[in-house]
Amino acid sequence: MPKAALQIIRDEHAAVSAVLRSVLQMLERDPDEEPERFFDVLRAMLFYIDEFPERRHHPKESDLLFPKLARVAPELMPVIRRLEEDHLQGEQRVRELQHLLLAWELLGDGRRPAFEDAARRYVEFYRAHMRTEETELLPVAQQRLGEEDWVQLDAAFRTHCDPLASGDRDPIYDRLFTRIVMRTPAPIGVGPA
Repeated sequence: MPKAALQIIRDEHAAVSAVLRSVLQMLERDPDEEPERFFDVLRAMLFYIDEFPERRHHPKESDLLFPKLARVAPELMPVIRRLEEDHLQGEQRVRELQHLLLAWELLGDGRRPAFEDAARRYVEFYRAHMRTEETELLPVAQQRLGEEDWVQLDAAFRTHCDPLASGDRDPIYDRLFTRIVMRTPAPIGVGPA
């Protein structure tokens, strides 16, 4: 029987991956033509990462999924500890990116390399994190967790879903997603090229 929590996790990972790809694609552009729009879009993308994966997705994994997995598969503890450390570092890392982006915007191109380097490292860090969850934890969860575990996980992961992943509209985030999708230049988003 398919587990809703597993699909939600995978969908949310796909949404984050799309935003991370977009960040890298934005780095290939030059902000000179429309710097206000360029920095606004990147700020919105980083805010999204802070708001959804860091504050909503990761706590559900850390507080619910990881303890359940540790109980049924103690051999996964080294992986769980590493992922938990990633979660602890994630918010600080995205905040550092937000600061570096603001420094680039306000202090000029001399600050661009620091942002670009940190952004590329963050994208690699985050992709490796999701890959580990999807290849090392989720298959074991699907095999070993019981029905009661899935009832709890499904209920938890259905709350505060990422609208970018679920397609469920949440009016409070309309401005954020409109900014990301409509202001990001084509072909990354649907904004003017």
